[in-house]
Amino acid sequence: MKIATFNVNSIRSRLDIVSAWLQKNKPDILCLQETKVQDKDFPVDFFEDAGYHVVFKGEKSYNGVAIASLQEAEKVSLDFGDDVAPSEARFVYAMIGSVHVINTYVPQGRSIDHEMYQYKIEWFKRLKKYLNRKFSPQMNIVWVGDLNVAPDPIDIHNSEKQAEHVCYHEDVQKAFAETVDWGFVDIFRKYHPEAGQYSFFDYRVPNAMERGMGWRIDHIMATKSMARCSLNAEIDLEPRRQIKPSDHTVMVAEFQL
Repeated sequence: MKIATFNVNSIRSRLDIVSAWLQKNKPDILCLQETKVQDKDFPVDFFEDAGYHVVFKGEKSYNGVAIASLQEAEKVSLDFGDDVAPSEARFVYAMIGSVHVINTYVPQGRSIDHEMYQYKIEWFKRLKKYLNRKFSPQMNIVWVGDLNVAPDPIDIHNSEKQAEHVCYHEDVQKAFAETVDWGFVDIFRKYHPEAGQYSFFDYRVPNAMERGMGWRIDHIMATKSMARCSLNAEIDLEPRRQIKPSDHTVMVAEFQL
């Protein structure tokens, strides 16, 4: 089973890039974030024509998540099911075959002193409570997406300058680590312990990818049972090289179930 994650930064703007990647790589599951489209305008036909079922939750111009899969999704959920409102389009869960797939677009946080940063910290806590209510670490679960956290110094090209960044600050790293400690393994790091592997390259930095000036904030996490079945994991930089790309690129992992 090949599972991929991609923050497209507008699905309608990146359809050509997504189409080319799907045709070449044919993943079983593709999780998308920041689709930036309300549900009535989501390009369902595009995915169905490509042979995929798709479940999604969107908003106009902001956020948005989707799971496209060759096998039809079951038990779909579009929020944590808690009493926190409003519910943004940042979460989608589906059972696909024998695998529980959780796709999230974690809040960025804006700045350390902004209310959205505390919202981000609480969001991780809500996710962990959701995991405790619905699952056990013994299940086959993957948690993927733009998680907006660089966990370690090797996940940023200039970590020594980023202590106060909302995607690297010690408080968000702690919140992230506590969620991962629920029972997840970082599948990419299982195969790539080396530095210099990034999934996000800021538009505002000229030639950021070519200069190696990136962040690893997109992740594929899996429970230990899934991790034991993993075969590999890679960051595919080709989508970031295309004309008018997303600022993120694709991460993919393969499992033998």
